[in-house]
Amino acid sequence: MADETIGIVGAGIVGLATAREIALSRPGTRVVVFEKEREVSLHQTGHNSGVVHAGIYYTPGSLKAELTVRGVALLRAYCQDRELPYREIGKLVVAVREEELGRMNALYDRARNNHVPDLRKVSREEIREIEPNAGGVAALYSPRTAITDYPAIARAFADDVVGSGGEVRTGFPVTSLTEVPHGIEVASGAERVRVDRLILCAGLHSDSVAGLARDRRDPRIVPFRGEYMLLRPDRTDLVRGLIYPVPDPRYPFLGVHFTPRVDGSVEVGPNAVLALAREGYTRARVSPRDLLGLAAYPGVWRMAAQHWRTGIKEYRGSFSAKAFMKDARLYVPAVGVQDVVRGGAGVRAQALDRDGTLVDDFRIHRVGRVTAVRNAPSPAATASMAIAEHIVEAVFDRASGSD
Repeated sequence: MADETIGIVGAGIVGLATAREIALSRPGTRVVVFEKEREVSLHQTGHNSGVVHAGIYYTPGSLKAELTVRGVALLRAYCQDRELPYREIGKLVVAVREEELGRMNALYDRARNNHVPDLRKVSREEIREIEPNAGGVAALYSPRTAITDYPAIARAFADDVVGSGGEVRTGFPVTSLTEVPHGIEVASGAERVRVDRLILCAGLHSDSVAGLARDRRDPRIVPFRGEYMLLRPDRTDLVRGLIYPVPDPRYPFLGVHFTPRVDGSVEVGPNAVLALAREGYTRARVSPRDLLGLAAYPGVWRMAAQHWRTGIKEYRGSFSAKAFMKDARLYVPAVGVQDVVRGGAGVRAQALDRDGTLVDDFRIHRVGRVTAVRNAPSPAATASMAIAEHIVEAVFDRASGSD
């Protein structure tokens, strides 16, 4: 396998972590990263809230659970080594109603099975000791949950790739993939680059890029926009650490929560509304092509039939700050509409199966010499270095039987 060239499509944090893992662990292997934008980490990585998830939510034994726990350890060590921000500010997962206690206790058992460090249940009184302004009747407390700067980490990964003799080619939108003898030809218009093997980490475009490699059509990517409020600078002292709701297991999103950032700001949100473009960071951004693709996919209509009530609620919050903050005040009663301003937004690449099921776990396909990451939602940034190990093992350890 020495002297091979491995191509990677996508310079988000997963693609760059994978490129770095190959460059450092496989001497003699050349790595080329292809990125359509002029800079790395502009999309999901660049709009990430910065939370390093401890592994509380994920089904024990799932790829998410395994890779998140491993990924936290790798990420912490990397940030310490590179002097990048990594602050363990802790997280409260708060039950605001008695009827949520059963779900909270089930979540505790799940987190314990995932070996989340130092997790404990706390009472109403203990909540106030940790977060004086928080509401709730009980909570789970994860003191080791951290925040970081994922774009800075992604840029450091890119530097590692280049420093190890690899290449990060920005401004290279992949337009076709062609099988050639013992390799793949990656094209951007008239420009062509031959690689021996190819890894697709295309995020919001993962299904369409996988289609160029003749991977199966499902799952499809459905873009969900998450919109945030920001606490005004003079009100950021209302929150010390991360404050989250007890999640509804029927829905893949975690609900409105409070997230301190490494720059000192505090985000409130996000909601989750269907974006009208894959890169639809604002309500005004509409892509007719993306809309037609969504409308033609049966899974979208089946998803809508299951979750339309939740969708209406989320859209109400998108247009009304008062509605947006209604849920937030359950967790920090002192905060009001007057304490926030509109913040930024991100778009989540959520994979959807044909039957309308929102894909929860990481999903990776293999098509000959191409390995396609088809679903890598949150906590993919947290798990990025462990995902990279997993992908590299899949590419190299199974490669001898794939030619």
